[in-house]
Amino acid sequence: MVEALVALVVLGVGMLGIASLYVTTLRSSGSAISRMQAVNLASDLGDRIRANPLAGTAYEINGAAPEPAEKCIGKDKDCSPQEMAAHDLYYWQEQIEQTLGPTGAGTVDVDENTPVIGMRRYTITVSWKEPGEDEDLFYEMEVEL
Repeated sequence: MVEALVALVVLGVGMLGIASLYVTTLRSSGSAISRMQAVNLASDLGDRIRANPLAGTAYEINGAAPEPAEKCIGKDKDCSPQEMAAHDLYYWQEQIEQTLGPTGAGTVDVDENTPVIGMRRYTITVSWKEPGEDEDLFYEMEVEL
């Protein structure tokens, strides 16, 4: 009888350990997915900036992007580089909120004082808060054009 009780205790402790490991794995995989999505979102905007190099500092944003005056999608649209940048930023921030939730945010800082004259450095930052975490997580990427 005592042997059976000891076996049940050992089995119970082992099952608790497995459950704890499972919860840790789920939490880590959720965080990895969020990080991958942040990398993809930052890379997406970096590609948009490379495709529209004439917009210059129009890609600088530190807060919510206002809705663009004109939708720059379609073959009959004729948007200026600045309008295209406003369009890109608005929909990029919408993607961040849809992908990373309401705590997701994106900023772009444009530095024109680079070592190469005529080049700009765009620092793209995507930040979000993981459930159960106190501090914001962020991914930062730099693009030079």
